[in-house]
Amino acid sequence: MAEADNVTPLRPRRPCPECGKPSTRENFPFCSPRCKAIDLNRWFSGAYVIPATEEEAEGDQDQAERRHDDE
Repeated sequence: MAEADNVTPLRPRRPCPECGKPSTRENFPFCSPRCKAIDLNRWFSGAYVIPATEEEAEGDQDQAERRHDDE
């Protein structure tokens, strides 16, 4: 059992991005299922957005036009 006490974690503990409490292994990088759910809800509601560039938007439009032409 003494060996288990000397185990070094693979990554350092970091604060939860939602509340600042230490993160847990089960919910990393969050401290609890509640903070994890809050973050997921923000993604679903559109509070977090990954910006797109003009090139990506034009590429998506070209693909949509190709699909329409194939029909």
